[in-house]
Amino acid sequence: MSTDVAATRPGIDLARVKAWLPAYGVYAAIVLLVLYNVIFTPNFLTWSNLRIQLIQVAPIVIVALGMALVIGTEGIDLSVGSVMALAAALIPLYLGYGVIAAILISLVAGLVVGLINGTLVARVGLQPIVATLALFVGGRGLALVISGGQLKDIRSEDFIYLGSGDFLGLPVLVWIAVVLVLIVAFIVRRTVFGRRLLAIGGNRASAELAGLPVKRVLVSVYVICSVLASIAGVLAVARIQSSDASAVGLLIELSAITAVVVGGTPLTGGKVRVLGTVAGALLMQLVVATMIKHNLQPSTTEMVQAVIILIAVYVARERKSR
Repeated sequence: MSTDVAATRPGIDLARVKAWLPAYGVYAAIVLLVLYNVIFTPNFLTWSNLRIQLIQVAPIVIVALGMALVIGTEGIDLSVGSVMALAAALIPLYLGYGVIAAILISLVAGLVVGLINGTLVARVGLQPIVATLALFVGGRGLALVISGGQLKDIRSEDFIYLGSGDFLGLPVLVWIAVVLVLIVAFIVRRTVFGRRLLAIGGNRASAELAGLPVKRVLVSVYVICSVLASIAGVLAVARIQSSDASAVGLLIELSAITAVVVGGTPLTGGKVRVLGTVAGALLMQLVVATMIKHNLQPSTTEMVQAVIILIAVYVARERKSR
Protein backbone atom coordinates (compact mmCIF):
# COMPACT_ATOMS: atom_id res chain seq x y z
CA MET A 1 0.00 0.00 0.00
CA SER A 2 2.74 2.45 0.95
CA THR A 3 4.47 1.79 -2.40
CA ASP A 4 1.28 2.68 -4.30
CA VAL A 5 0.86 5.89 -2.32
CA ALA A 6 4.45 6.90 -3.01
CA ALA A 7 4.02 6.20 -6.69
CA THR A 8 0.94 8.43 -6.95
CA ARG A 9 2.33 11.21 -4.76
CA PRO A 10 2.81 14.39 -6.77
CA GLY A 11 6.44 15.47 -7.17
CA ILE A 12 9.00 16.90 -9.52
CA ASP A 13 9.62 14.94 -12.71
CA LEU A 14 13.41 15.28 -12.99
CA ALA A 15 13.50 13.83 -16.50
CA ARG A 16 11.02 16.43 -17.70
CA VAL A 17 12.96 19.22 -15.99
CA LYS A 18 16.21 18.10 -17.66
CA ALA A 19 14.48 18.05 -21.04
CA TRP A 20 12.99 21.51 -20.42
CA LEU A 21 16.15 23.25 -19.23
CA PRO A 22 18.15 23.37 -22.50
CA ALA A 23 15.26 24.87 -24.43
CA TYR A 24 13.70 27.23 -21.90
CA GLY A 25 16.09 27.57 -18.96
CA VAL A 26 17.67 30.75 -20.35
CA TYR A 27 14.28 32.47 -20.52
CA ALA A 28 13.45 31.48 -16.95
CA ALA A 29 16.84 32.82 -15.83
CA ILE A 30 16.16 36.16 -17.55
CA VAL A 31 12.76 36.46 -15.88
CA LEU A 32 14.24 35.74 -12.44
CA LEU A 33 17.11 38.18 -12.97
CA VAL A 34 14.76 40.91 -14.16
CA LEU A 35 12.52 40.38 -11.12
CA TYR A 36 15.55 40.59 -8.85
CA ASN A 37 16.63 43.86 -10.43
CA VAL A 38 13.15 45.33 -10.30
CA ILE A 39 13.08 44.70 -6.54
CA PHE A 40 16.67 45.36 -5.51
CA THR A 41 18.26 47.58 -8.18
CA PRO A 42 17.31 51.28 -8.10
CA ASN A 43 16.21 52.81 -11.41
CA PHE A 44 16.44 49.49 -13.23
CA LEU A 45 13.23 50.05 -15.19
CA THR A 46 14.10 53.55 -16.32
CA TRP A 47 14.30 53.97 -20.09
CA SER A 48 17.84 55.34 -19.91
CA ASN A 49 19.08 52.17 -18.21
CA LEU A 50 17.18 49.83 -20.54
CA ARG A 51 18.47 51.78 -23.55
CA ILE A 52 22.05 51.39 -22.37
CA GLN A 53 21.60 47.63 -21.90
CA LEU A 54 20.15 47.24 -25.41
CA ILE A 55 22.93 49.29 -26.99
CA GLN A 56 25.64 47.30 -25.21
CA VAL A 57 24.19 43.91 -26.08
CA ALA A 58 23.36 44.62 -29.75
CA PRO A 59 26.90 44.03 -31.18
CA ILE A 60 27.22 40.83 -29.14
CA VAL A 61 23.90 39.60 -30.52
CA ILE A 62 25.01 40.31 -34.09
CA VAL A 63 28.29 38.43 -33.67
CA ALA A 64 26.57 35.61 -31.79
CA LEU A 65 24.14 35.07 -34.69
CA GLY A 66 27.03 34.22 -37.00
CA MET A 67 28.69 32.14 -34.29
CA ALA A 68 25.46 30.15 -33.83
CA LEU A 69 25.44 29.24 -37.53
CA VAL A 70 29.07 28.11 -37.37
CA ILE A 71 28.49 26.10 -34.21
CA GLY A 72 25.43 24.60 -35.89
CA THR A 73 27.84 22.98 -38.37
CA GLU A 74 29.93 21.68 -35.44
CA GLY A 75 32.53 24.39 -36.01
CA ILE A 76 33.85 27.44 -34.20
CA ASP A 77 35.10 30.86 -35.30
CA LEU A 78 37.68 32.54 -33.09
CA SER A 79 38.42 35.31 -35.59
CA VAL A 80 35.23 37.39 -35.16
CA GLY A 81 36.86 39.89 -32.81
CA SER A 82 39.73 40.42 -35.24
CA VAL A 83 37.23 40.90 -38.07
CA MET A 84 35.56 43.62 -36.02
CA ALA A 85 38.95 45.25 -35.48
CA LEU A 86 39.72 45.05 -39.20
CA ALA A 87 36.39 46.70 -40.06
CA ALA A 88 37.09 49.38 -37.47
CA ALA A 89 40.53 50.07 -38.96
CA LEU A 90 39.15 50.44 -42.50
CA ILE A 91 36.27 52.81 -41.68
CA PRO A 92 38.32 56.01 -41.14
CA LEU A 93 40.48 55.28 -44.20
CA TYR A 94 37.54 55.28 -46.60
CA LEU A 95 34.99 57.48 -44.85
CA GLY A 96 36.11 60.36 -47.06
CA TYR A 97 34.60 58.52 -50.03
CA GLY A 98 31.22 58.40 -48.31
CA VAL A 99 29.54 56.42 -45.55
CA ILE A 100 28.21 53.72 -47.86
CA ALA A 101 31.60 53.20 -49.53
CA ALA A 102 33.38 52.87 -46.18
CA ILE A 103 30.82 50.38 -44.88
CA LEU A 104 30.89 48.30 -48.06
CA ILE A 105 34.70 48.08 -47.99
CA SER A 106 34.56 46.93 -44.35
CA LEU A 107 31.99 44.28 -45.23
CA VAL A 108 34.07 43.10 -48.19
CA ALA A 109 37.03 42.69 -45.83
CA GLY A 110 34.85 40.51 -43.60
CA LEU A 111 33.74 38.51 -46.63
CA VAL A 112 37.36 37.85 -47.59
CA VAL A 113 38.21 36.67 -44.07
CA GLY A 114 35.17 34.40 -44.14
CA LEU A 115 36.26 32.94 -47.48
CA ILE A 116 39.71 32.21 -46.04
CA ASN A 117 38.28 30.59 -42.91
CA GLY A 118 35.71 28.58 -44.86
CA THR A 119 38.27 27.41 -47.42
CA LEU A 120 40.69 26.29 -44.73
CA VAL A 121 37.94 24.35 -42.96
CA ALA A 122 35.94 22.94 -45.90
CA ARG A 123 38.55 22.43 -48.61
CA VAL A 124 41.93 22.21 -46.88
CA GLY A 125 40.45 20.16 -44.03
CA LEU A 126 41.84 22.07 -41.04
CA GLN A 127 40.01 21.91 -37.73
CA PRO A 128 37.87 25.06 -37.33
CA ILE A 129 39.60 26.07 -34.11
CA VAL A 130 43.01 25.89 -35.84
CA ALA A 131 41.91 27.62 -39.05
CA THR A 132 40.24 30.53 -37.30
CA LEU A 133 42.95 30.84 -34.65
CA ALA A 134 45.36 31.95 -37.37
CA LEU A 135 43.15 34.90 -38.27
CA PHE A 136 42.35 35.51 -34.61
CA VAL A 137 46.01 36.54 -34.29
CA GLY A 138 46.79 37.74 -37.79
CA GLY A 139 43.58 39.66 -38.37
CA ARG A 140 44.06 42.00 -35.44
CA GLY A 141 47.71 42.38 -36.32
CA LEU A 142 46.69 43.48 -39.83
CA ALA A 143 44.14 45.88 -38.34
CA LEU A 144 46.84 47.46 -36.18
CA VAL A 145 49.11 47.83 -39.20
CA ILE A 146 46.34 49.48 -41.22
CA SER A 147 45.49 51.90 -38.42
CA GLY A 148 49.11 52.53 -37.49
CA GLY A 149 48.24 51.49 -33.96
CA GLN A 150 46.52 54.80 -33.38
CA LEU A 151 43.03 55.72 -32.21
CA LYS A 152 41.23 57.79 -34.85
CA ASP A 153 38.21 59.98 -34.16
CA ILE A 154 35.13 59.74 -36.36
CA ARG A 155 33.37 63.01 -37.18
CA SER A 156 30.87 62.01 -39.87
CA GLU A 157 27.39 62.76 -38.46
CA ASP A 158 25.72 60.39 -40.92
CA PHE A 159 27.97 57.55 -39.83
CA ILE A 160 27.70 58.34 -36.11
CA TYR A 161 23.90 58.22 -36.47
CA LEU A 162 24.15 54.44 -36.93
CA GLY A 163 25.55 54.07 -33.43
CA SER A 164 23.97 56.97 -31.57
CA GLY A 165 20.77 57.85 -33.41
CA ASP A 166 17.22 56.75 -32.66
CA PHE A 167 14.45 55.58 -34.98
CA LEU A 168 10.86 55.26 -33.74
CA GLY A 169 12.10 55.54 -30.16
CA LEU A 170 14.74 52.79 -30.34
CA PRO A 171 18.48 53.08 -31.08
CA VAL A 172 19.27 52.47 -34.74
CA LEU A 173 21.81 49.76 -33.97
CA VAL A 174 19.15 47.88 -32.01
CA TRP A 175 16.86 48.00 -35.05
CA ILE A 176 19.73 46.65 -37.16
CA ALA A 177 20.25 43.81 -34.68
CA VAL A 178 16.52 42.98 -34.72
CA VAL A 179 16.44 42.86 -38.52
CA LEU A 180 19.49 40.59 -38.59
CA VAL A 181 17.93 38.28 -36.00
CA LEU A 182 14.81 37.95 -38.17
CA ILE A 183 16.90 37.29 -41.29
CA VAL A 184 19.02 34.60 -39.62
CA ALA A 185 15.94 32.98 -38.06
CA PHE A 186 14.30 32.86 -41.50
CA ILE A 187 17.43 31.34 -43.04
CA VAL A 188 17.62 28.61 -40.39
CA ARG A 189 13.93 27.75 -40.30
CA ARG A 190 12.61 28.39 -43.81
CA THR A 191 15.36 27.90 -46.38
CA VAL A 192 17.06 24.94 -48.03
CA PHE A 193 20.40 26.40 -46.99
CA GLY A 194 19.31 26.31 -43.34
CA ARG A 195 18.20 22.69 -43.57
CA ARG A 196 21.48 21.74 -45.22
CA LEU A 197 23.44 23.57 -42.54
CA LEU A 198 21.70 21.60 -39.78
CA ALA A 199 22.10 18.33 -41.67
CA ILE A 200 25.83 18.91 -42.03
CA GLY A 201 26.15 19.73 -38.34
CA GLY A 202 24.12 16.67 -37.40
CA ASN A 203 26.17 14.21 -39.47
CA ARG A 204 28.62 15.53 -42.03
CA ALA A 205 29.42 12.10 -43.48
CA SER A 206 25.75 11.34 -44.06
CA ALA A 207 25.24 14.76 -45.63
CA GLU A 208 28.08 14.07 -48.09
CA LEU A 209 26.64 10.65 -48.94
CA ALA A 210 23.26 12.29 -49.53
CA GLY A 211 24.86 14.54 -52.14
CA LEU A 212 24.59 17.81 -50.24
CA PRO A 213 27.06 20.56 -51.23
CA VAL A 214 28.85 20.31 -47.91
CA LYS A 215 31.93 22.35 -48.80
CA ARG A 216 29.94 25.17 -50.36
CA VAL A 217 27.61 25.39 -47.38
CA LEU A 218 30.51 25.44 -44.91
CA VAL A 219 32.30 28.21 -46.79
CA SER A 220 29.05 30.21 -46.93
CA VAL A 221 28.50 29.81 -43.19
CA TYR A 222 31.95 31.20 -42.35
CA VAL A 223 31.42 34.06 -44.82
CA ILE A 224 28.10 34.96 -43.15
CA CYS A 225 29.72 34.82 -39.73
CA SER A 226 32.55 37.15 -40.76
CA VAL A 227 30.23 39.60 -42.52
CA LEU A 228 28.07 39.80 -39.40
CA ALA A 229 31.20 40.45 -37.35
CA SER A 230 32.11 43.25 -39.78
CA ILE A 231 28.67 44.79 -39.28
CA ALA A 232 29.20 44.64 -35.52
CA GLY A 233 32.60 46.31 -35.95
CA VAL A 234 31.11 49.12 -38.03
CA LEU A 235 28.39 49.71 -35.45
CA ALA A 236 30.91 49.63 -32.60
CA VAL A 237 32.93 52.39 -34.26
CA ALA A 238 29.78 54.42 -34.89
CA ARG A 239 28.76 54.03 -31.24
CA ILE A 240 32.05 55.07 -29.64
CA GLN A 241 32.74 57.60 -32.44
CA SER A 242 36.33 56.46 -32.80
CA SER A 243 38.34 53.66 -34.34
CA ASP A 244 40.68 51.71 -32.05
CA ALA A 245 41.85 48.48 -33.65
CA SER A 246 43.47 47.35 -30.40
CA ALA A 247 40.19 47.47 -28.46
CA VAL A 248 37.24 46.99 -30.83
CA GLY A 249 35.96 43.41 -30.65
CA LEU A 250 38.50 42.39 -28.02
CA LEU A 251 37.43 38.98 -26.59
CA ILE A 252 33.96 39.28 -28.13
CA GLU A 253 34.39 35.76 -29.51
CA LEU A 254 34.10 34.49 -25.93
CA SER A 255 30.93 36.52 -25.33
CA ALA A 256 29.44 35.23 -28.59
CA ILE A 257 30.24 31.59 -27.85
CA THR A 258 28.82 32.02 -24.35
CA ALA A 259 25.58 33.50 -25.70
CA VAL A 260 25.19 30.63 -28.17
CA VAL A 261 25.89 27.89 -25.61
CA VAL A 262 23.77 29.44 -22.84
CA GLY A 263 21.00 29.93 -25.41
CA GLY A 264 20.76 26.18 -25.96
CA THR A 265 22.69 25.57 -29.19
CA PRO A 266 24.81 22.45 -28.63
CA LEU A 267 28.52 22.57 -29.44
CA THR A 268 28.07 19.21 -31.15
CA GLY A 269 26.17 20.86 -34.01
CA GLY A 270 22.97 19.92 -35.80
CA LYS A 271 20.82 22.58 -34.13
CA VAL A 272 20.70 26.37 -34.07
CA ARG A 273 18.57 28.27 -31.54
CA VAL A 274 18.41 31.81 -32.88
CA LEU A 275 16.07 33.27 -30.26
CA GLY A 276 17.89 31.29 -27.59
CA THR A 277 21.14 32.91 -28.73
CA VAL A 278 19.59 36.36 -28.36
CA ALA A 279 18.31 35.39 -24.92
CA GLY A 280 21.75 34.07 -23.97
CA ALA A 281 23.36 37.38 -24.90
CA LEU A 282 20.71 39.29 -22.93
CA LEU A 283 21.19 37.05 -19.90
CA MET A 284 24.94 37.53 -19.80
CA GLN A 285 24.54 41.29 -20.28
CA LEU A 286 22.06 41.40 -17.39
CA VAL A 287 24.42 39.39 -15.18
CA VAL A 288 27.26 41.83 -15.82
CA ALA A 289 25.04 44.90 -15.42
CA THR A 290 23.53 43.58 -12.18
CA MET A 291 26.91 42.97 -10.60
CA ILE A 292 28.18 46.37 -11.67
CA LYS A 293 25.10 48.03 -10.20
CA HIS A 294 25.72 46.24 -6.90
CA ASN A 295 29.43 47.15 -6.83
CA LEU A 296 30.78 43.62 -7.10
CA GLN A 297 34.36 43.07 -8.22
CA PRO A 298 35.03 42.22 -11.91
CA SER A 299 36.64 38.97 -10.77
CA THR A 300 33.36 37.95 -9.13
CA THR A 301 31.48 38.72 -12.33
CA GLU A 302 33.87 36.55 -14.33
CA MET A 303 33.46 33.65 -11.91
CA VAL A 304 29.67 33.86 -12.10
CA GLN A 305 29.84 33.89 -15.90
CA ALA A 306 32.11 30.84 -15.80
CA VAL A 307 29.61 28.97 -13.59
CA ILE A 308 26.75 29.83 -15.97
CA ILE A 309 28.77 28.53 -18.93
CA LEU A 310 29.62 25.29 -17.13
CA ILE A 311 25.97 24.73 -16.21
CA ALA A 312 24.85 25.38 -19.79
CA VAL A 313 27.44 22.99 -21.25
CA TYR A 314 26.61 20.33 -18.66
CA VAL A 315 22.87 20.55 -19.34
CA ALA A 316 23.50 20.30 -23.11
CA ARG A 317 25.78 17.31 -22.55
CA GLU A 318 23.20 15.55 -20.41
CA ARG A 319 20.56 16.04 -23.06
CA LYS A 320 22.86 14.81 -25.82
CA SER A 321 23.73 11.64 -23.89
CA ARG A 322 20.11 10.57 -23.51
